[in-house]
Amino acid sequence: MKWSQNRKRELFTIPAVWVLTLLTATALLPTSALAMELTSPSFDDGGRIPGRHALRGLGCLGQNVSPALHWKDAPEATKSFAVTMFDPDAPTGSGWWHWVLVNIPADATGLAEGARPGKAIATRTDFGMAGYGGPCPPVGAEPHRYVITVYALDVDSLPLDNLSSGAMAGFMINSHLLAKTSISGYFGR
Repeated sequence: MKWSQNRKRELFTIPAVWVLTLLTATALLPTSALAMELTSPSFDDGGRIPGRHALRGLGCLGQNVSPALHWKDAPEATKSFAVTMFDPDAPTGSGWWHWVLVNIPADATGLAEGARPGKAIATRTDFGMAGYGGPCPPVGAEPHRYVITVYALDVDSLPLDNLSSGAMAGFMINSHLLAKTSISGYFGR
């Protein structure tokens, strides 16, 4: 059976019509919620973390004050938040957990410097204690990158305490994740 030139053209234009129809229908659908956004008045994303946020100890002379954070556009289903700070450049082979804060109330839109709102729980960091442990990379090393992430969760609280490890907290956070957003800052000495 021989196909006419017009029939061949029809076969190739039908998928184009479907694509055009699908694109038009998609454009008319209501848009979903915006992606979560995170900013910090303490430092610019990709910028240098000020010394007041560095660790006080192990040779570092910071004030060990956690940075202020502001987030917005969390999913409507959010029941709580978690915040982490992780150094992927630490010379451990597995990075370094500097801060894990869970069970932040769903109505929170940020943290002030040094704050821990409501019934939020700080779990154990790789310093071996609960709470914020600021940057303190080795002397002379290239500045390390510190990734701060805010997670929107689908539960009111995670069954963690101040002895829970960063790995356990990460597992629980990712098991209840709705959305997340991150910023990074650098610190060297």
